[in-house]
Amino acid sequence: MVSDVNAGSAPVLTQSVDTVKSRRLSSIDALRGFDMLLIAGGGAFIERLNGKTGLAWVDWIASQLTHPQWNGFTFYDFIFPLFLFIAGVSLSFSLQAGLEKGMEKPVLYRKVFRRMIILILLGIIDKNVPLDIFNPGQIRYGSVLGRIGLASFVATLLFLNFSWKQRLYWVGGILLGYYAALFLIPVPGYGAGDLSFEGNLVGWVDRTMMPGRLLQKTYDELAILTQFPAVCLTIIGTIAGELLQSNRSERTKLTYLVAPGFYSIGAAVLWGLHFPINKHLWSSSFILLTAGMAFLFLAFFYGIIDVLGYRKWTFFFKVIGLNSLVVYLAYRFIDFNHTSKLLFEGFYRHTGEQWHESLNALGALALVWTFLYVLYRHKIFVKI
Repeated sequence: MVSDVNAGSAPVLTQSVDTVKSRRLSSIDALRGFDMLLIAGGGAFIERLNGKTGLAWVDWIASQLTHPQWNGFTFYDFIFPLFLFIAGVSLSFSLQAGLEKGMEKPVLYRKVFRRMIILILLGIIDKNVPLDIFNPGQIRYGSVLGRIGLASFVATLLFLNFSWKQRLYWVGGILLGYYAALFLIPVPGYGAGDLSFEGNLVGWVDRTMMPGRLLQKTYDELAILTQFPAVCLTIIGTIAGELLQSNRSERTKLTYLVAPGFYSIGAAVLWGLHFPINKHLWSSSFILLTAGMAFLFLAFFYGIIDVLGYRKWTFFFKVIGLNSLVVYLAYRFIDFNHTSKLLFEGFYRHTGEQWHESLNALGALALVWTFLYVLYRHKIFVKI
């Protein structure tokens, strides 16, 4: 018996080796690895090339690896939403496998709930090290890992009790309800419909109801209200995962991935004319935009890897994607940049000084990948 390493960010459900192999889609591991690559140092390497090469296209790519201050969108805004979407895709595979093994719903609920609690605790540690447990007012409780855990739990409840169409209605209701709340509920001192940094409803709810420290002082993008739209990405991911497990032809599956992708992006652009695309607020238009992009990225990876069979190029990403939790936490507790400097500065110091930061980041990425490759070779895949 082995853990379902395809689940990635889904609950651990043990299966036989044959079952796991038959269920795994290499595209999911590769897409997760591509997503985590930008967290594992790939983004830092490119970002630090900004303004140093004299190439406009390099500068443009580098500019896409920083977050906008408020409204607007860059590719870097897509990284976390894509991971939430992939979590939903993987979740559907794990839950379906559990159901086929005869697991009852309460058992699955308990597994995912336990995983949610563990991720919330790990998230608190991640965002607050060194953690001062005797000063709870300075602890930041909102976290990336906590959001993944909560989104997976909610998506599990819906997946096990509603059809894909009904889940889509849930998504629509949540996004419309969030939209209505931000525009209709008045914020003391600012009124209703204020989407500014200081006057938005998200910030007021966080300041009023969220314990501990808020990242942006006046609000925290990983706190309370933004949980509602964010969970929609994981719910949508379960719909995509259910499609991939269906008996439809590969061509039909690709069509059903690509078409919703373009429809969702188009709807996001139109909605964004009134409800701006904004990652800080996780606006409804932002959710539709990133969901649409996630559909298209999944379609591309699925088509190239699992349909056409071009798999060799994915190995680099697969090594990262199979240990996504490890690479995320490793960057918090291991100073790869410092180690890179110790190991590689003797080489890159002979280049121009303007290249040192970028080359050091590239060395750190190499160290991270080597670390994950050692785990891969020893078949160590850390799941919760």
